[in-house]
Amino acid sequence: MPHTYRVTKYDPADRDENGAYTGSEDSVSDHGQVETAYLAAFAAFAEDAGVDHVLLREPAVAAFFNFGLEPNIDGHGLRGLFPEDLSGYHDGAAVSLDVARELLRGMLRDHGAWCCLEVEGRFTAHVGYDQYLYLASSAPPDRALSCIESSGLFAERIDESPYLWQSDDPPARAADSTFWDEVRALVISRGPLMLEETFVQNASRWHHLTLDRIEQVRAGLTPRARLLIWPAPSTDLRAVRKDLRRALRDGFAHVVSQGQDGVLTDRHLFRRREVKAALTGVRAAMVMPVTVDEHHPLVTAVLPDPDGVVRARWTP
Repeated sequence: MPHTYRVTKYDPADRDENGAYTGSEDSVSDHGQVETAYLAAFAAFAEDAGVDHVLLREPAVAAFFNFGLEPNIDGHGLRGLFPEDLSGYHDGAAVSLDVARELLRGMLRDHGAWCCLEVEGRFTAHVGYDQYLYLASSAPPDRALSCIESSGLFAERIDESPYLWQSDDPPARAADSTFWDEVRALVISRGPLMLEETFVQNASRWHHLTLDRIEQVRAGLTPRARLLIWPAPSTDLRAVRKDLRRALRDGFAHVVSQGQDGVLTDRHLFRRREVKAALTGVRAAMVMPVTVDEHHPLVTAVLPDPDGVVRARWTP
């Protein structure tokens, strides 16, 4: 978009010849007046762009590693904004500016959730590391820039946000009728399977797939989710235990287990002593791959929008 700015609390006069900040400002949120100025900058840019809501794009929650400067909090800072199961927090979901502002606050504080806030062709807001906020608008943000200057923040004109979505990968396969026919054929030939529903980055729900459950599971999937079909978990828990201990030699392991009630859950293990607890009371389990090279689901696809077009931004 023609009007793109990097908004920060860092005075451009305190940058070296490479653009690195050399001043004394802290790189975490003050949870106070400066943070409020960031939120006001977002609201003013949105108002100048004439938008009253935004869409969530590329939503994520914190994984088991934390790359922020502040510790993640339980619930990723989404409590009070979305239900406990995070329904409504997904790619393409529309939220009010009030909700978007609280999402922005949580991102500034490293609470654990992250997403781009956009209205296609009109407005974008991206939060980066170290209190960097990128705002872009199709309309001149004259009033917003005046508000930013008076608040003590700095707005620097740039070509584009470094978080602007770009990908050379081919479009993802749509989870259309052909995909579901393939899934049914796999269940017929192989027996029950697992469906991994990745509804945001770093968070999945797991579903036990049998012929009589496919339509029920399909009806409850999150819009724009990425779907991965895996073999059913193994009832040979002794072999699974060995696989887990072997995986833990590399530092951590990911296991999906099926309880006596048939419900599938997953967890990450970091110590060998966690293996016993992870397999207690389960009837089947499967050690999942943790590297890209090992990641080989039987089939994968992404839920399209109602018009059949895949708009979710998933990297392969």
